[in-house]
Order: sequence, then structure tokens, then C-alpha cells
Amino acid sequence: MNFHRLAILPLAALAIGAAQAAGSALPPIDPWRYTEDYSYLDDPAKRTGAWGEAGKWIRLGDSSALTLGAELRVRYERYRNNEFGDAAVPDEGYQLYRFLPYADLRLGRQVRAFGQLNLTHAERDTGSIGPPDDTGSDVLQAFVDVSLAGAGGTWTARAGRQVMAYGSERLISARYGPNVLRSFDGGALSWAGQGLRVDGFLVRPVRNDPDDFSDRADSQRRLGGLYGTWSAPGGLGDTGLDAYLLSLSSDSATYNQGSGPETRNALGARYFGQRASWRWDLEAVYQYGSFAGAPARAWSLASDVSYTFHGTPLQPRVGLKANIISGDRNPDDPKLQTFAVFFPKGKYFGEAGLIGPSNLINLHPSLTLDLGSGWTLGTAAVFYWRQSLQDGVYGVAGNLLRPAGASRARYIGTQADVVLGWEVSRHLSFEAAYSVFRPGSFIRDTGRAETVHFFGLEALWRY
Repeated sequence: MNFHRLAILPLAALAIGAAQAAGSALPPIDPWRYTEDYSYLDDPAKRTGAWGEAGKWIRLGDSSALTLGAELRVRYERYRNNEFGDAAVPDEGYQLYRFLPYADLRLGRQVRAFGQLNLTHAERDTGSIGPPDDTGSDVLQAFVDVSLAGAGGTWTARAGRQVMAYGSERLISARYGPNVLRSFDGGALSWAGQGLRVDGFLVRPVRNDPDDFSDRADSQRRLGGLYGTWSAPGGLGDTGLDAYLLSLSSDSATYNQGSGPETRNALGARYFGQRASWRWDLEAVYQYGSFAGAPARAWSLASDVSYTFHGTPLQPRVGLKANIISGDRNPDDPKLQTFAVFFPKGKYFGEAGLIGPSNLINLHPSLTLDLGSGWTLGTAAVFYWRQSLQDGVYGVAGNLLRPAGASRARYIGTQADVVLGWEVSRHLSFEAAYSVFRPGSFIRDTGRAETVHFFGLEALWRY
């Protein structure tokens, strides 16, 4: 059922007019929406009359309130020589549509119910369409929170379906870039207070199906973990520390070495923050567990550092990301050293979304310019090498893109990105992106090695 497609044009017209009329006093909009807090609008004196306040914190009684909102995104993408010419449909252009309405009901200070629909459609060749492209009409989020305030903090228990994203989203991401966001079924318990938040959860990822209202929890995979975030006092600047232990069990996983059941635990730490013109995000992860009955050990080191030249024309921001991520040392040895990706971002290394974070060394310099009036221009180059010459190259979802074969080449290729963005207002934005990936010696040694071109054009409205 594609009834939601009929609403796109009138909704788009409404979105543009509303976005231009909206004020800027409202808080930022988060991609997963349930973290937004409009309770301050309970005080009539704090309402400004901005269009964006409509539908936010509607009083239903002395202690209850309802917040309504939505997101509408229309996106066009075109690939030439996708996956270096190996894709089922290497040359194609297609449209992606999604509409994500939500309702957030607060029943006093203790109880909350949140629901969000996922109305998606992809006009794409059936040979290349996948779960991240189209899940029809379905439930993206539906959960209930029960909170209890105590000395020094608040406990919250959550049950149901929710979008999850933690830290830099290197391991658990909302998958916001692709058309279908990722959600999980299960439960969580969190404690927050005094600059510290700790989440414990046990969930299963939702398996997306193209039929309407048919998405179900994946019975073959289970994710559990503890994730803590500490925010430093103001005297130390705007900094924070994350520490976490995650565990993923899968009935079947595939690597260059082969396929088999897998249990992978990830112990990680992240240091992030900003001070003056500097921003940084540093993360280390160690993985241990088993694959096909043999030990699995892997690791990852990641950094993202940038500096903004405030007070200069265009306020250029210069950045450098660097990653080194383990690969398998010997495919004939049952022990495995390939890093497991868990549930990462949809576009992990740039716009083309080809290479994923396994068996990899990469450098990613970037330059972003503020053109004024909401316009930004970003440029980046990404250089990729194999960490282990005995392992292959993997995609963003952890799929084996190219087996190692007999190649002894380390260099995978070079990618260049250009992104032009226009943020009209808090509610409305546009983006155009172009990416080109020139294959390196490893890709040339192991199969087709066509230069990949990608173009994307997007309009996004959020209310």
C-alpha cells in the first residue's frame, strides 16, 4: 500500500511555507525525536507564537500533555559503476521517499508513551532494492517509559520498539542516512543524574520487510549491553567520556574466512568534546568472542579532530579523521581477527557508502566552508588501505565486498566528496552531494575496477 506517496506533494508545499514562517526559538530537532523536550511550553509566557510551537505540548489535563511532529524527506540518488561495476544494477538513478509522523504522550512525570510510523517508498530497480530502501508502511517506534526520580538521579524503564543511537554511532546507529531507519525490539533500563547516564538494554534488531506492517524482531540476532556517558564539569570545558560493553549474538555471520555462528563482545571507550576552536572524538574498541566455534579477537582505533578558523571569511573548518581497524591474519586458521561492525552508520566513510569499518586503515581530511545565509560547502578526500593483506574488503553492513584472493596489494582506493547544503530554517533543509571513488591496486587485482560515481539530491522537512 503506497497511499502515503499521495501526500508527499501537498505536504511538501505546506512544509516550505511553514518552514519559512517558523521562528528560531525552539530547541534543535533530533533525528530520533523522542529525546526532544517541549515541556517548557507548559508555561504560556514562554510561547513565542512561532509556527513550530503548534502541536507541541498540548495540555490534556492537569498533568498530561501530547506532542505531535513529523519528518518528510524526498531524495534522489544516482550511481554509475556501483560496487566498481559488480552491483546487480551498477548504473541506476532512483527516488526515495519517507514520511515519519510521531506522537509523544506524557502522563504526569512518571509515564510516557511514544509512537512513530515509518512510511517509506523506493522507486528503484527490483534487482538492487533492499531493506534500507523500502519497508512500506510500518511501525518505526512504539514504547512505554516509566520513570522514578530518586536521590541524585532518575531511573527509567522502557519496553517496546525504539530507534537506538549511542556515542559516535560507530557501533550502534539510527541509520539515519538511508531511507529506512533502524529500530530494535526489547527493553532498557537507564539511570541519569549528576552528569552521568548509564543505559542497560537487551534487544533484537527489527528485520525490515517490504510488505506493510510486517516488520518483526530478528530471531537470529540479539544485542545486549551497558553504555555509560559522563559529562565533565564546566571547568574542564565541554568534554565527555563514554565507556561501554556490548554483546551481539548472530546465528550466522560471513567473513573472508567463511560463515558460521558468532558471539562478539565489544569493550570500548570514547573521549570527545570541544574547546575554543577545537573539536575532537577519539575512540578505542576491543572485541572478543567466538566465530564458528573458534576464538575471535579484534580491535579498532578511531579519531576525528577538527579546527574552525572563527573570525575569518567563510569560517573554514579543517578536519582529519583517521581509523585503523583489524582484519584477519590467516584465513586458514580458524581464529578470526576481523572487526565486527554491529549496527553502524549508513554512510560510514563519506557519501558513496561503499567501504565499511572492517580490515581497514584510512585517512579522511576535510574542509568545510560557511557561505552564509545557511549555506555550507564541504569537501573531503578519503584514502583506504587494507589493514591485513590476508583479509578482504567489506561493505558498510559488514558484507564481504571483495575476498582477499591472491592479491598482495594493500591500497583499496581514493574517494573524493563534495557536499553543498542549505539550511533554510530549523525545519527545512536541502543538500546536494557528489562522490567519486577511484579503485586502487587491490580492487584492480581482484575483479572489475570501474570508477564509481555517486550523486545525491535531498529535501528534508522536520516539524
